[in-house]
Amino acid sequence: MNMLDLFWLFFIISALQPAIRQRMLVTARMKLMQKIEKQRKSRLIALIHRQETMSLLGFPLMRFINIEDSEEILRAIKLTDKNVPIDLIIHTPGGLVLASKQIAMALKNHPAKVTVFVPHYAMSGGTLIALAADEIVMDPNAVLGPVDPQLGKFPAASILAAIDKKKPENVDDETLILGDVAEKAIRQIKATVMEILSGKMEDKKAEHLAELLSKGTWTHDYPIMVDEAKSLGLPVSTDMPEEIYQFMNLFPQPMQRRTPAVQYIPLPYSQETRDK
Repeated sequence: MNMLDLFWLFFIISALQPAIRQRMLVTARMKLMQKIEKQRKSRLIALIHRQETMSLLGFPLMRFINIEDSEEILRAIKLTDKNVPIDLIIHTPGGLVLASKQIAMALKNHPAKVTVFVPHYAMSGGTLIALAADEIVMDPNAVLGPVDPQLGKFPAASILAAIDKKKPENVDDETLILGDVAEKAIRQIKATVMEILSGKMEDKKAEHLAELLSKGTWTHDYPIMVDEAKSLGLPVSTDMPEEIYQFMNLFPQPMQRRTPAVQYIPLPYSQETRDK
């Protein structure tokens, strides 16, 4: 074997390595999902949007809730007997309202218990989905977020606020049209939240929560942590199974050439450990 043969062998192995690593991760995820399902006697579904190196060229892809996600989750729910509980692990910055509402309503209409696990964050459309659960299990430092609609790069509520501060003759037609769309979007999201919460809390509380989450009370990236989520009347607990964290470890961020900003020895520490 000459140098050229060695070069091509190295090139082929390097090119196949991401695909092999990805296959090993998928296999490990399936085994852990089966373990969790057996422990909890449930159907486990995962909706994980994390940067992940998918291609041979190693480009990380940004992901969000889309129609393909809703189609797959609806299929999984349809394949689940009405007496079998559903567990959903969700980790997402949000996504399309259409897809998020489809998932939320399908979970709400499932007769058996629905539990949503939020190990890190479920913002925007992710929060909309979490509202459909009978129980939301959050890490003590995990967050939910507002569901106020965004029109392009602007929050719908901010568009309306800007129009209100001006006289109609000083507002151009395009902005007025945006304001009309913004008003409709907010009204639709509020109605959606109330529909999801219907039967889960009193109507007045549901309407109040829907208004808080949809009408621009906070910025769109405002973190709603556990205590605040509980104060809003959401069925939140922090009894996160260790297996959920193990599952998240099987969704690594893409390798980067620069030195990582966060570094630590990946072992559990106790006081006894530190005393040695």
